[in-house]
Amino acid sequence: MKLDNNNHSVFLLYYHLVLVVKYRRKVFSDDMSQYAKDIFVRIGQSYHITLEEWNHDRDHVHIMFRANPNTDLSKFINAYKSASSRLIKKDFPEVRQKLWKEMFWSRSYCLLTTGGAPIEIIRKYIETQGR
Repeated sequence: MKLDNNNHSVFLLYYHLVLVVKYRRKVFSDDMSQYAKDIFVRIGQSYHITLEEWNHDRDHVHIMFRANPNTDLSKFINAYKSASSRLIKKDFPEVRQKLWKEMFWSRSYCLLTTGGAPIEIIRKYIETQGR
């Protein structure tokens, strides 16, 4: 397993992010998904975020990415949602007909940590330290 590092730490932080289109409108196409993915990669660079996996359904996307411990994830996610919403509506104008108001993404999102050992294994490891 290859770990990431910076000047003062070694880490491996994987996240699973799910973003849903407002009102679960079924608007995502393959082209739009690739466009949104490219925006994610571009914005992620300035937040030290590396895209690992991307897939979409008609009304949501699943994203797996790596980040640094000092990355402000909520700031990144909000920046991504804001920029991608604006650019998708600009370059895919047909999407406006299927959405109400100006929002593309739902306000909420699901962000989960992933990877590594299961919680119970880590819990047992910590409990047995010093014995």
